[in-house]
Amino acid sequence: MINAVGNRMTREIARQTKLAEQLERTQIQISGGKKLLRMSDDPIAARRIATIGTSQASMTAWSSNINSASALVSQADGVMKSVSDLMSRARELTLAAASDTANPADRATIAAELGTIADEIDALAATRDSNGEPVFTAGPARVMRLDADVTFAPVPSAADVFVIGGNSLSTGIRDAAAAVAASDKAGMNASLDALATAIGHVADEHAKIGLSGGRLDRIGDGLAARGITLKDERSVVEDTDLAVAIAELNAQELTLNAAQAAFAKINRQTLFDILN
Repeated sequence: MINAVGNRMTREIARQTKLAEQLERTQIQISGGKKLLRMSDDPIAARRIATIGTSQASMTAWSSNINSASALVSQADGVMKSVSDLMSRARELTLAAASDTANPADRATIAAELGTIADEIDALAATRDSNGEPVFTAGPARVMRLDADVTFAPVPSAADVFVIGGNSLSTGIRDAAAAVAASDKAGMNASLDALATAIGHVADEHAKIGLSGGRLDRIGDGLAARGITLKDERSVVEDTDLAVAIAELNAQELTLNAAQAAFAKINRQTLFDILN
């Protein structure tokens, strides 16, 4: 009889210990906001959380690349606007110099300005970003990863933009300056044709940069939407539902208090009360 009572007491103590542990666990879930405290709580859910976390880390890196690429595109766009304006100005000056009304002094002034424009274009071609890297790379265009299966160069290389037909834009302008200074009508006419071609080339490259900017915006919007979806999914799997957890906590407290009260009342009995 005594052994049976002892076993019953041991089982009751174990049950109450388990209730107390469950209560403490629920309290931690509420205070920490996470319902999964250990991987063993729900291995499948824990694995899914780890997978989502890896995806979120990758998306953070891709978003950072998109921001860097967008800044690069914005800077390149500003450079291209300046180059376009300078090229148009160079053709305008060459056209004025080719006029029969232009005298040697006028042409000397125009040739000097053309030389300055060529220097400005060289300086623009060497523009650097906030990290000190060339906006327009000397070698192949800078390719960036922007999603799991998306990589491209948001800005063309220096050769793509500033070289046409094997000659740099600035060389074409200096050729025009030399023709103007020498009052070489044939040379000036040839330079006018070359400048017109160069202006079209610059416009095309500028448009490509604009298209890159639009593509970056779309990729960024897609990543943001997927990020929200992943965040919501992770929250469902990982976060504590406070309303449910608080109700569960209240029920656990009631159960534990009732068990403790009953246990205390039973253990006030004497050995003779139990035997009788």
